[in-house]
Formats: sequence, C-alpha cells, structure tokens
Amino acid sequence: MIEAFESYSILLKTFWIVAIPTSLIFIVQTLMTFIGSDASEGLEADFDSNLEGVDTPFQLFSLRNLINFLLGFSWTGISFYSSIESQSVLILLSLAVGLAFLFVFFIIIREIQKLAEDNSFKLNETLQKTAEVYLPIPGMKSGKGKVSISIRGAMHELDAISERDAIPSNAIVRVVRIEGNALLVVEPI
Repeated sequence: MIEAFESYSILLKTFWIVAIPTSLIFIVQTLMTFIGSDASEGLEADFDSNLEGVDTPFQLFSLRNLINFLLGFSWTGISFYSSIESQSVLILLSLAVGLAFLFVFFIIIREIQKLAEDNSFKLNETLQKTAEVYLPIPGMKSGKGKVSISIRGAMHELDAISERDAIPSNAIVRVVRIEGNALLVVEPI
C-alpha cells in the first residue's frame, strides 16, 4: 500500500493526504451530531469582523464548512484523476465541486432554519381573541378575575378585569385591551 502511494504523482498524493483525515473528521462530526453532541463546539473561527446586521444562517469560516469543502475537493480529485488528463482542469473541477458542497450545505441549513418556530408567548397576541372566564371577574374595575385563553394551541390563565358589569365563571369574553404588563381588559360577548 505504501509502495503504491509512493508511485503516485504529487497531485494525487495531495488529494489523498487531504481526503483521508477530512473523511475521518467528517465521520466523527456526523456521529457526534447524531448522538446529540455539538461537534463544532469551540471550533469556530475567532477573528474580529464587522458583520453586525448581517443575518447569515451559518458561520462562513468554521471547521464544518472547511471539512465540507475539502471533502468535495479531495474526493473529486481522486475520482477524476485518471479521467481528466489536464491537472489544471482537474483542480478547477475539484474546487468547483468543493464550493458546490458548501452551497448545498448552505441551502440545507437555510431550509432547516425555516422549520424553527418561535413559540414564546406574547401578551399582545391575546388582543381581540375570545377567552373563557375561569374565576369570576368583578365589575367596574373593582377587582381581578382570571380568564383561560388559547394562543397557538397553548392554554394560558391570565388576570382580567371588566370595565362594565361583573362577569361570571364560564362566560365567553373578548380581550379588548391590555393594561400594565399582564392585565387583560375584557368584555362579554
């Protein structure tokens, strides 16, 4: 095996020298990803730049991106070494496939991020929604009761007041305003 390697040209040796460790690192990263570990922890590039206001789905200079590029580059060079006689064409093709690997990874990450959902509850989402009175609400802002309201499939029990008459339990109300930080003003429907 070593004798065969010694007979390879410098370009083919370079492709193999890049391909083997890159492939091993890729396998380790993949295994760590599947077991729930972050394979890139602490391996991002550390440099000062002015990227404020730029919304990128992934960090451009990272070990994972370098590995993706080198995988495409090295294995393309190995695969087409005997088919393409011109070394410069082979290197250009390898560079193009390496960049294509980066582009495909970018597209995949962007599509995965579209699946992310912000499920944090925001009180202003209750405006003009209907709710059910959970604890009776005294009238004329003379005290608080509680309402049960569903926002995006999750039930929330919130404090509520009425500017008019008292509202009994199990009545259906509409949220007309929010007072303070967490007090709903409701009216019966």
